[in-house]
Amino acid sequence: MKRSRRPDDHLGRRARRGRLVLTVLAVGLGAACLLGLGYGAVRVPVGEVAWMLLSRLWVWGAPAEADWPASREAIVLVVRAPRVVLAALVGATLGMAGAAFQGLLGNPMADPYVIGVSSGAALGATLAMTVGGALALSLVPAAFVGALASVTAVYLLAREGGRVPQLNLLLAGIAMGSFLAAIVSGLILLAQRDVRPVIFWLMGGFSGRGWSHILIAAPYLATGSLAVLALSRELNALLLGEESARQLGVDTERAKLILILGATLGTAAAVAVSGIIGFVGLMVPHLTRLGVGSDHRILLPASALAGGILLVLADLVARTALPPVELPVGVVTSLLGGPFFLFLLRRARGGLS
Repeated sequence: MKRSRRPDDHLGRRARRGRLVLTVLAVGLGAACLLGLGYGAVRVPVGEVAWMLLSRLWVWGAPAEADWPASREAIVLVVRAPRVVLAALVGATLGMAGAAFQGLLGNPMADPYVIGVSSGAALGATLAMTVGGALALSLVPAAFVGALASVTAVYLLAREGGRVPQLNLLLAGIAMGSFLAAIVSGLILLAQRDVRPVIFWLMGGFSGRGWSHILIAAPYLATGSLAVLALSRELNALLLGEESARQLGVDTERAKLILILGATLGTAAAVAVSGIIGFVGLMVPHLTRLGVGSDHRILLPASALAGGILLVLADLVARTALPPVELPVGVVTSLLGGPFFLFLLRRARGGLS
């Protein structure tokens, strides 16, 4: 007689699978970062890159003296390292924000780019650069205000009888994004200064980014991401519906507010330092959900790791695909995300209401 499987056996297998996927993604992120540090206009062997990092971190067993030219070390640690680290941080934040918005709105099409959060952040940051001055410290707060105003407007416009139908959300997000993009274009045309840096920034990328950008953005990126991650259990409960979540003891209004603020703050900080990089928050949660399921305690960190991998590799492609020209990273992610979005839309068209 075949013994029935106990529920805790199933949960144990799912937990082990989740830990395995997280481990694989963590290793993958480390490998992607080594590739990003080693490849470019000047190729540095990955093994040499690893020894450079070990040497500078004073890890036991690292060589006492460098066996490589100082120029190579400058390329790896001064030029490439900040942009690779920033790409990983921004990708992780956008991936986690996308998973949070999809779970919170109960909508697989939700994404900071699609629903207008990125456009609102871009408007706020553009105002700070063209009207309020180019102080880097002002960019993140300005982007946050713009992103929060945009996501609130999209949500209210899409809401219908207590629900937010997928079609309404998509149409409201696309309309809001187009409207805000027109305002940004007008600000650029009217600006009384050189706007070429603003235009290139809007395309999305990490060219010219240094450790100072990481120091400015990291506290906001970390705060937004940790706020979302801390409410992973509440996000699981909200998937059952607000009434069921309340019965489980969840303060639904507080949870929704913190999740929206956290995901919006992270997205705003990402846009402030990297420009608009679309579709990361759409693609990454969908792909990671295939491996870990819908438990946000695993899905959120998995989306963060996968998002970091995606943007580090996208930045590598942007730097090496058409030398000596460097593509904007936003172009690379759009080339990937556009067809992916159309595929999801085609698959879900029968369910759109």
